[in-house]
Amino acid sequence: MNERGFGGPPQGYDGSPSGTGGPPPGAGGPPPGTGGPPQGMGNPLGSAPVRSLMMKFAIPSIIGMLVSALYNMVDQLFIGRAVGPLGNAATGIAFPFTTACMAVALLFGIGGASCFNLTLGSGDKKKAPYFAGNALSLLAILGVLISAFTLIFLTPLLKSFGATSAVMPYAKEYVKYTAFGFPFLILTTGGGHLVRADGSPKMTMVCNITGAVINTVLDAVFVLGMGWGMKGAAIATVIGQFVSAVIVIVYCMNFKTVFLFGKHLIPSFGIVRRICSIGMASFFNQLAIALMQIVLNNSLRHYGELSKYGADDPIAVSSIVMKVNMIVFAIVIGLAQGTQPIESFNYGAQKYDRVKSAFWMAVKAGAVISIISFICFQLFPRQILAVFANKDASEGYYEFGAKFFRISLFFTWLNCLQPIISTFFTSIGKPVKGIFLSLTRQILFFIPLLLVLPLFFAIDGVVFAGPVADLLSAVVAILMARAEFKDIHEREWL
Repeated sequence: MNERGFGGPPQGYDGSPSGTGGPPPGAGGPPPGTGGPPQGMGNPLGSAPVRSLMMKFAIPSIIGMLVSALYNMVDQLFIGRAVGPLGNAATGIAFPFTTACMAVALLFGIGGASCFNLTLGSGDKKKAPYFAGNALSLLAILGVLISAFTLIFLTPLLKSFGATSAVMPYAKEYVKYTAFGFPFLILTTGGGHLVRADGSPKMTMVCNITGAVINTVLDAVFVLGMGWGMKGAAIATVIGQFVSAVIVIVYCMNFKTVFLFGKHLIPSFGIVRRICSIGMASFFNQLAIALMQIVLNNSLRHYGELSKYGADDPIAVSSIVMKVNMIVFAIVIGLAQGTQPIESFNYGAQKYDRVKSAFWMAVKAGAVISIISFICFQLFPRQILAVFANKDASEGYYEFGAKFFRISLFFTWLNCLQPIISTFFTSIGKPVKGIFLSLTRQILFFIPLLLVLPLFFAIDGVVFAGPVADLLSAVVAILMARAEFKDIHEREWL
């Protein structure tokens, strides 16, 4: 689940490879295990057709990301039909809680998975299970603590996240139930990385799909069938997360590569510090996304109140746009993740033509998806908004929504570049560049623009902050990629 305001990727995107995480920050060469020419002579990553490899690795990643995106959008859909724009606004106000959970999940999920694989790859099967066990323990412990903190300070937190007086009752009803699912959400997301690191990516996919299907079915039953509204959507979400978490826990009790015992679950300072050192980049990236969401909600509330639209409809619209755009980025990030093992292995084996082939294949496919999405967002914004609305939706909801869709997502056709190029840098052992690039849109451009532009253009400044940030981050990505490929070209001639 991952989001980047109204122009970014789903939760979970951090510019690093999916699953095992990639090399530790600061690593100067290709990720461990990518091999060089001597080790990789018989590896299909270095000899099989790049197109078939992309299909093999990208399709499961795309499915997994799509499931995650749909997980977020299902509640939005049923709430919009049953409750209306105020319900949609409430889910937007509540989303920073989910982002915070994702931050913790990725900190120990990616960090634990990376350390587990690196240690296992070095032949130390005795130490490896400590990384997996410590990560699981901390995922569970911190999930409970975040849940308790949220329930204790729910009202002031929602106010700080931008809730208006009209939205507050819906947001409170939604979060007071979903908060009980935070431990399950964190375990499912973080534990999924550990399951994938153990060599079972399909099990991670099954886990996510199972939870999403349960959530969707129960949403229909609780929200539409039983008329439970926000409460029904929240309970359906928690039940789906609970089932997914149980699957993860059962799998982790039967790891394929190592045995996990009670002693491996006891947190150790040295183990935890190592996990955090690798997962910290993902953690801070998610916190940056949460901060951006909070600033966006508060900006829409403040400048919306000064406009003819009011505060509630703009917040509802931005929440819908985020969820819809997540579908596009799910596919793009799945493509990016599909390139990771191909780029990593062949860069280490100095087969640069295969590296470039995988990269450009992802860019071309991502461009096609992005252009189709751009056309849909420009031509059919009202129709998309209508799917998430009921008869209570005002004309202001549609007027502002169409404007928001068309302007804020104007550079959708360029947005595929940042995640693909960011993943490329991490894949070739240059994670610092990848992390920097993944943060350019949110931290370097979007938040400053969100604070400055509305001072001159009021609520229109909020709307235009997104596309300007998208354009600037795309330019930075292109320039960085161009410089890197120039260096690769020079190496080919050595």
